[in-house]
Amino acid sequence: MPLPNARVGGSPWLTVILLCVGQMMIVLDQNIVNVALPAVQRGLGFSSENLVWVVNAYVIPFGGLLLLAGRLGDLIGRKAVFLTGIGLFSASSVLCGVAAGETALIASRFLQGIGGAVASACILGMVATVFSERRRQAQAIAAYSFASAGGGAVGPLLGGVLTDLLSWHWIFFINAPIGAVLVLVGVRVLPRDRGEGMGKGTDFLGALLVMAGMMLLVYTIVDAERVGWGATQTLLLGPVSLLLLIGFVARQATTAKPLLPLKLFRSRSLTAANIVQFLMIAAMFGLLFFGTLYLQQVLKYDSLQAGMGFVPIAVVIAAVSLGLSTRLVTRFGQRAMLLLGLALIIGAFVMLSFARVNGVYLVDFFPASLAMGLGFGLAAPAIMGLGMSVVTPADSGIASGLFNTTQQMGGAMGLTVLSAFAGARTDSLTAAGKTEAEALAGGYHVAFLAAAGFTLAALVIGAGLLRATPPVSMKQQGMASSEDSASVS
Repeated sequence: MPLPNARVGGSPWLTVILLCVGQMMIVLDQNIVNVALPAVQRGLGFSSENLVWVVNAYVIPFGGLLLLAGRLGDLIGRKAVFLTGIGLFSASSVLCGVAAGETALIASRFLQGIGGAVASACILGMVATVFSERRRQAQAIAAYSFASAGGGAVGPLLGGVLTDLLSWHWIFFINAPIGAVLVLVGVRVLPRDRGEGMGKGTDFLGALLVMAGMMLLVYTIVDAERVGWGATQTLLLGPVSLLLLIGFVARQATTAKPLLPLKLFRSRSLTAANIVQFLMIAAMFGLLFFGTLYLQQVLKYDSLQAGMGFVPIAVVIAAVSLGLSTRLVTRFGQRAMLLLGLALIIGAFVMLSFARVNGVYLVDFFPASLAMGLGFGLAAPAIMGLGMSVVTPADSGIASGLFNTTQQMGGAMGLTVLSAFAGARTDSLTAAGKTEAEALAGGYHVAFLAAAGFTLAALVIGAGLLRATPPVSMKQQGMASSEDSASVS
């Protein structure tokens, strides 16, 4: 069903393309920075302790504001929220690029995280409601999935190219012209939607609880690797953040106008889809992080070569999600494609767990990258389609924010847990007398196996809790499915 109270300002497919470009820009920025961190450290004289805050200063507000931004999109209009977020993201990117010191860059990254959250919170909800026909809707969600997963895979390559050929400043400057085009074109092209109106309810107390709880939880998780899981800071802040989130849930159960209607979770499909995505993204972050480290620290690739190593993943994700996945989903159903994709991802991580110290890219990384791209290209559109298909258009903004929140939490928690496993194994091998390369490779092997375990858990949950969706016949491909607008009872 189209956006409520909406008037289409341009071609539906132009709308989808515009939204996907915005999503890819935001996802790219989350991954492009990692490759440039050494150059940032040299350029601004960052200490080793403070360098991690180039990443954390972005992640904390991003993860904390997604739910609120998604609900604001439902209330005041998703177009206005999206364009506001893109504008703030682009302006703060320029501030990041011109930053002359640690404090300026960290503060600018915090603003950038706010802009990224505000922009991305509504994108999936807008994409999923552009079309009412099942087949077109599946194609739109597949395009969004490519923008998300493909953008993550391209990030290391683009970061290496910009850093090596220009400077680290350009990993931020590149967002400015893209953002300007998105805003100028989006004003004319994106559907107008008035939203439900602020009178429908803004739970300010709930918003405060969820923002404080999510930001504190993300901060605790991302900083736990530095201070330790048993540190006083972690043991104190972790429970406090959980108490704030429990208070948020209690507030949503009692207030007349909840920020996050708990009725959404009555849908087994929506709940299971978010859990599966949480585990899948936790594994994906392990691939991007430890795969890059394996290429650079074990195979001794430079940043550009390491980025090139991820190109096959992006190419396969693009080919599958933009071309093949929609046909397979319409023939076999979303659940079947999700389970097949997860099985391929598990196989890819198992292959990576055997990557050799004196390995060769074409033997030790390339086959796994092909399986990984195929798996994510099939699984990502399927899981988003399964989750969003049971959400009413009026709640698509908050559901989109929820999906993005589980992505961020999955990435933050997954990477922290995998890093702990890898670090413990590396330390053990170092103490046993192994060379640096052997110890690092051994640690990465454990991380890849743990990521395979995350994906296996996602496979079991998806098989047990997600209902099979019927294939779409040729007649149905041309008609709107009543399931597309099914409300969550």
